[in-house]
Amino acid sequence: MAQKIVNIARNTSYYTLSLVLQKIVSLAYFTVLARALPPSELGKYYFAISYTTVFGIFIDIGLLNFLTREIARIGANHELNEDEKREQRQKFFSTIFMFKFVAAFVVFIVLAVIIKTLGYSDEIRNLIYLSAISMMLDALAITQHAIMRGLHNLKYESISALIYQFIILIFGAIAVKLDLGLYLQMLVVVFASAVNFIFPYVVLRIKVNLRLFQKFDFSLLKKIIIITLPFSVFAIAQRFYSYLDTIMLSKIAGDVEVGIYQVPFKIITALQFLPMAFTASLYPAFSNYWHTNKEQLANSFERAMNYLLIISVPISIGTIAIADKIVIVFSQHYIGSIQPLRITMASLVFIFLLFPIGALFNATDNQKVNTKIMIYGLSTSFILNLILIPQLKSTGASITVLVTNALMFVLSIIKIPSIVKYQPKKNLVVFLKTLFSAAVMSIVVIFLKQSLNVIIVVGIGAAVYFIIQFMIKTFQIDDVQSIIKSFKKSE
Repeated sequence: MAQKIVNIARNTSYYTLSLVLQKIVSLAYFTVLARALPPSELGKYYFAISYTTVFGIFIDIGLLNFLTREIARIGANHELNEDEKREQRQKFFSTIFMFKFVAAFVVFIVLAVIIKTLGYSDEIRNLIYLSAISMMLDALAITQHAIMRGLHNLKYESISALIYQFIILIFGAIAVKLDLGLYLQMLVVVFASAVNFIFPYVVLRIKVNLRLFQKFDFSLLKKIIIITLPFSVFAIAQRFYSYLDTIMLSKIAGDVEVGIYQVPFKIITALQFLPMAFTASLYPAFSNYWHTNKEQLANSFERAMNYLLIISVPISIGTIAIADKIVIVFSQHYIGSIQPLRITMASLVFIFLLFPIGALFNATDNQKVNTKIMIYGLSTSFILNLILIPQLKSTGASITVLVTNALMFVLSIIKIPSIVKYQPKKNLVVFLKTLFSAAVMSIVVIFLKQSLNVIIVVGIGAAVYFIIQFMIKTFQIDDVQSIIKSFKKSE
């Protein structure tokens, strides 16, 4: 049991550290690109990636989580000897891998036909083809990572992800320095994906003795698809929701607006490692308390909401206050990103809070609620983007992000009392205290930002915020200790 706790703690550390470093390196590379490329070129590059990322979900359709779960169950089955476990792992892995291998080529063909039909330029199409190769390799790579996840080992996946990001940063920066063009930039991504595919394969061969093409079971595949189909609906809706705005911007407003929009999109995406890592650690506690202590589940959920309010509100308001200084870091070409950034950052609080809410739904066997709310969000996003982008362009897309996340948050909050005894008044008190502290902080940073370096201003603003929070007793030390204990109990 002690070893299990050590392994869980180690895996959580690997995952969290890797996630943080990935986001930092990814944002650093985006900064390099933005400073070197005008919005039109940046827009082409990220449209190609966004377009293929959407189609990538049709290769997985919920298979990744299923494979991880089944590998974990095989490992926990004490009735099987090691040879029998390896044989079952091989059957599940090869069946899913070979299906995804074929699916990847089918998706590539469909993707190519659609992009040709929509009438995009040869340059855009070629960028999409290159990005699609990267997408195919990544989809197959994560299938291999799923095996190690099922064996409770995130070390190699974390290493692989960091290698991927650093290859893109280093070789991409060289391509930028030598002005080698967008095709070479995209080839760097393909190369990084190839390495990301080869590395886990070597790990599987050495550590687990699995091969890519060995045991294919068609009857097993049919059962898997039937089981995973309900979960794939949510995954598809979520993927379309995440990248629909970029795709619609490209078609309706053009490459320049896509480039302008990438500044707020990249910043808000990078910041999501905070609730992502926090919720990944909290989820086991939610699952445990749902079966053993529903009162503690409600308390843990309320605390989780409080902590993410304390984190998200100052980041949101602070970024809005110094958005003009942040955008300048990327270059003068992106002045048009200031307003979209401010609007998008207003949605950060809703985005952060939706993470523990989603974890609560999943932990309490209410996955269908997540799916329904995501479909509502996707439908609203499509309609609003169709109305606002022709008039307001990237600003319209940002307004859509704010409205749809607020809508999904409201729909989610309404559902929670039917699951746990949730008292939103406690969170409301914390929100008001946090809002007051962040408002004072914003006044300070607005006053200082004209005369001091933006990094110094951020540091002073953070200090002001937490001093006020401590003075008005928004949080206390025992709150932090309580949530740490909840993690340990779940383990």
